[in-house]
Amino acid sequence: MLKSADGGLRPVPFPIDDPERIPAKRYYDAEFYQAELDHLWPHAWQMACRLEQIPEVGDWVEYSNVGKSVIVVRTESGIKAWHNACRHRGVPFAGGTTIGCSHASAHGNCSKKGFVCPFHGWRWNMDGENTLVYAKHIFSERQLDDDINLVPCRVETFGGCAWINHDDDAPALRETLGPVADRLEANGLANVRAEWHYGTVLPANWKIAMEAFMEGYHVLQTHPQLHYRTPELYTERYGGIDDVKTAPTPTNIAEMIEAQLDGMKLLSDGMAGMIHAKEVEIARGVPIDNLPEDPMLAMQTWFGMVLAAITQTLRERGEDIPDLLAVKQSDPVNAVEFLFPHYFLLPTFTSFSAYRIRPLGPESCFFEIWSLTHFPEGQEPEPVMEPTVLPYDSPDFPPIPRQDYSNIPIQQAGMHADGFEFMRLSGDVEGLISNYQRIIDGYLAGQPGEKLAKATHKLGNNFDGKIEDLGF
Repeated sequence: MLKSADGGLRPVPFPIDDPERIPAKRYYDAEFYQAELDHLWPHAWQMACRLEQIPEVGDWVEYSNVGKSVIVVRTESGIKAWHNACRHRGVPFAGGTTIGCSHASAHGNCSKKGFVCPFHGWRWNMDGENTLVYAKHIFSERQLDDDINLVPCRVETFGGCAWINHDDDAPALRETLGPVADRLEANGLANVRAEWHYGTVLPANWKIAMEAFMEGYHVLQTHPQLHYRTPELYTERYGGIDDVKTAPTPTNIAEMIEAQLDGMKLLSDGMAGMIHAKEVEIARGVPIDNLPEDPMLAMQTWFGMVLAAITQTLRERGEDIPDLLAVKQSDPVNAVEFLFPHYFLLPTFTSFSAYRIRPLGPESCFFEIWSLTHFPEGQEPEPVMEPTVLPYDSPDFPPIPRQDYSNIPIQQAGMHADGFEFMRLSGDVEGLISNYQRIIDGYLAGQPGEKLAKATHKLGNNFDGKIEDLGF
């Protein structure tokens, strides 16, 4: 990773000097945004596409972010990626219309014709080898003796996705993600498929958009339906407010279970993949007779029965899912897992919601949501190749992200208020915001990749977590 001219670390605009206070200008200042373009995105692993989008040899998808376009292609020898510029005069050889427009998703198959530059007809095969220079005789030998094959972009796979990195010297993807990668894969992440994919342009800095999903402290005010039905999940962590209405306190085990089932349905209706409707249906069918009389033990027993029933039922339907009892008891993942710098996974049972956020400018970003679940072999849906793009206030969004979207744009406006100099974070439950922001500072300063990877490990299981010592 590049260092400053004198061999030391680079200065960081608006650095975080106090981990509990995040300077407001980091969310709109042009100099800070440019520093991210120069020193963060060229060195960080980015989720580029889902592997089901390129199932056949020759299938390709364009991934565009912060003005750079990469083509991810499935070849005979595996997944490869190429920087999307003709070796002649730089015209994108595939797609190209998505550059600077993150919600477009160019895709195709190059197995027969390869890649053909639309300007002068130079050609390459899927392995990046030049196969044709039209009118080759008009070029001097040195122009063609130099390497005119496509320039490879580093690519690795994890969790059913292809990830790219513009830095050939960055630590490997799994080395960067750390133990959370193993926990997510134990939950069956590699086998899920997208059933839908939405996107929207938010008038907010990409970090403002992400931070709405890094803590549950906002649930009481922003998602009152969740707090109303299962207040104990939130008041135990954050405390309650006397004048906030909640559902009547259950008086027996049957009512306690009904409250949990209603909470599951609210999450399913609100987030889809986080708890899938099929899982709620299975949970409702679990008998509640003969549970222990002790309420806490009864709820633990019932929840174990739910895990067993979901596992058995979905496996009988032909879904390749893990044993939920074994997974949840051995090393469970959080309800929200953040994979630096821009990807979230939200698991509960066997399904996931996923978020990806890409900057469009200092105060604009493109926010995507997937619902991911398992399907029996041979019954998988057609790959979802591009998001359904909606206005951020569209009623067609699921209720929970729609409630979050109502806050994000006005929070961005608040960053400009006179006297608002910094975010004031709770060091106990908003630590993830501080931790990832200080990792960004590490990239901007030019910290060694090994240090950055080690620090990134601390983002796993950090939702609603504490401020961590990152080692730099």
